[in-house]
Amino acid sequence: MQANETILSKCMFFTSNRLSNILRRKAEETFKPLGIGVPYVYLLIIVNQYDGISQTDLCKKLDIAPSTCTRFVDRLVKQGKLRREHEWKTAYVFLTEEGRQTCQGIDECIENLLESICHIIGKEKMAHLTHEMWEVCEEFSGGDQVGS
Repeated sequence: MQANETILSKCMFFTSNRLSNILRRKAEETFKPLGIGVPYVYLLIIVNQYDGISQTDLCKKLDIAPSTCTRFVDRLVKQGKLRREHEWKTAYVFLTEEGRQTCQGIDECIENLLESICHIIGKEKMAHLTHEMWEVCEEFSGGDQVGS
């Protein structure tokens, strides 16, 4: 194995994880005023768009395991941002009024995050990179996961 970093720069797995770590830190800083972690932000965004979504569909849209989804929803229910209703064996997730208020703050934070990223890499590059990454995710998942 080579003793320099060029092998890492050519590795999609390493590079995507490195970018993910960098963006996660930037997102954590941006969303800090909301008092919730980044994974919870995206869960709230989905529930805001699909109020009353089943937990099964929520898992698919976020591409996370059911146990992880349950843990996230449980935490947001305890915080008063979500409520859960059961119909037979299916759990449905709804925003509370506090959750709706948090979602309004999320919108502002996302705008700040996008501005920050655009300032560093430019709007066109960000849009292109995001599009390409989404397409690759769709190819790996067979198009039946996130956003389907």
